[in-house]
Amino acid sequence: MSKQTQGVRRMPDTFVILFFVALLAAALAWLVPAGQFATEVVERETASGTQTREVLIADSYQPASEQQSVQWFAEGGGIGIANIPFEGMVSGSKWGAAIGVMAFILLVGGAFGIIVETNSVERGILALIQRTQRYELLFIVLLFAVFSLGGAVFGMGEEAIAFCLVLMPVMAKLGYDKVTVVLVTYVATQIGFAASWMNPFSVAIAQGIAEVPLLSGAGYRMLVWLLLTALGIVFTLRYALRTRVQPSFMQAELAGSSGTDIVSPNDAANSTEEVAARPAFSKLDAVILLTFFIGMVWVVWGVVARGYYIPEIASQFFVIGIIIGLIAVAGKRMVANEMSAAFVKGAQDLLPAALIVGFAKGIILILGGGEPGEPSTLNTMLYYAGVGLSGLSEYTAATSMLLFQGGFNFFMTSGSGQAALTMPIMAPLSDLAGVTRQTAVLAFQLGDGLTNIIVPTSAALIGCLGAVKLDWASWVKAIWRFQLLLAAVSIAIILIAVYTGY
Repeated sequence: MSKQTQGVRRMPDTFVILFFVALLAAALAWLVPAGQFATEVVERETASGTQTREVLIADSYQPASEQQSVQWFAEGGGIGIANIPFEGMVSGSKWGAAIGVMAFILLVGGAFGIIVETNSVERGILALIQRTQRYELLFIVLLFAVFSLGGAVFGMGEEAIAFCLVLMPVMAKLGYDKVTVVLVTYVATQIGFAASWMNPFSVAIAQGIAEVPLLSGAGYRMLVWLLLTALGIVFTLRYALRTRVQPSFMQAELAGSSGTDIVSPNDAANSTEEVAARPAFSKLDAVILLTFFIGMVWVVWGVVARGYYIPEIASQFFVIGIIIGLIAVAGKRMVANEMSAAFVKGAQDLLPAALIVGFAKGIILILGGGEPGEPSTLNTMLYYAGVGLSGLSEYTAATSMLLFQGGFNFFMTSGSGQAALTMPIMAPLSDLAGVTRQTAVLAFQLGDGLTNIIVPTSAALIGCLGAVKLDWASWVKAIWRFQLLLAAVSIAIILIAVYTGY
C-alpha cells in the first residue's frame, strides 16, 4: 500500500453498495408478504397524440394469497439473487425500461465523447476566461453562468476538474483563493445539474422511469435554474470579494502563506504554462459549438413538437455527435479512427452508469417487479409507505421525498444510478401521497444534484478539491452556510410545485 493511501478510508464502491442492497431486497422478499393494487388506465395528450398509462388506485391494495419464494439461482428465466445483473439488464423494452435506458446512456455517452474530443467546449470556455478576466466581477458572473449551463445541458461534472487546474493561475493573479476556483467551476455545474430541464443523464432518465413525458415541465425548471444560479453567483461574489487578496501583494502573500486555501507559486506557474500551451479558439471551434447548439434546438423541437422519447432522443444525440465528428475530421482536428475511438471511450466512461441501471432494475425484479397489478413485495412496501404518509399533507410528503433523495445521495452519487434505484419506488409512492410524478422527479433532481456540492463520496468533488489542493474539511467550513441556504430554497421550490400542481 502506498503512503498516499495508508490510513485513508474509502467509501464502498457503488457496486458494493448495490450488492448489499440486493441481499437486503432478497431478505425483504422472503420476509414481507407480497401484495397488489387494482389499476386504472389514464390518458394524456402529447404532441404525438394520445398516450395511455396504467396507474394504481391508492385504496385498492390486497395481500397476495401466496408468499414470494426467493432463490439463489433461478432457472428458466426466473429471478434469483445470482440472476439480478443479467435479468435487470435485459428487462423491459426500449421505451424507458432498463434495456432502453442503458442503450440511451451508452449512445449519448459516445456522442459526447466525440464532442469532448474536439476540445471545442474547453477552448470556448478558455476564450471566455481570457476575454473577461480584466472585468473581474463580470468574469466571475459569466464563468459561473457558463459552467451552470454546462451542468444543465449535458451534465457537466467531472470535466470541472481540468478547469480547476486551468483557472488556478488566473484566480491567483486576480487575488482569489482556491475555494473561489471550485465555486465558479464545480459548484456551478452541480447547480445546473440539479435544476436541469434537459440533461439526458438525470432528468430524462428519471422522467422515463416515472413515465412522465420526457423533458416536460421545462418552464418551471428553467425558473428554478435561474434562481439557483443567481443565488450561486451572489454567494460566490460575496465570498470572493470578502476573501480577496490585493493583486499587488499577491506574490508576497503566496510566499508567506502556509494555509491550504491560497494557490501556491509552483501551482500557479505550472498551470500558467499549461494555459499558454493550449491552442486558441478558432473558427472551427465556433462552427462545432454552433452545430452543437443547433442540435440542442433540434432535440427540444423533437420533444415538444413530435413527442420524441428515449429511442428518438438517443438517435438525435448520435447524429449530433457524428456530424460534429465529421466537421472535426474535415477541419483536420482529428481523423476518422480518432473519432471512432472517442465514441468508444465516451460510451466506455458511462458503462458503469449503464450497468448500475441494469443492476438496480434487477433489485426491483427480485422484489417482485414494479407492476402495481402484479403481486410483489414492492407493492406491499409502497402500501405501508403510503399509509405512513397518509396522515401527512402533500407538502410534507413531497419534502420528505426531497430529504430522502438528498440523504441517499451520500451512498450513491451517480445521478442515473440513483434515478434507476429510487424512481421506481418514488413514482408510485407519489401517487399514493397525492403528489404529482413531475414533482417527485424534481425532488430527485434537487436532492441528488445539490448535495453533490458537499458529500465526500462524490468523486468529482474530491477530484476538484484535489486539483486545487484543498482539503475537504476546509471546503465544508467555507460552503456549509450556502449548502443550508440551498436546502431551504429547495424545500420552498418543492412546496411551490405541490401548491401549483406541477
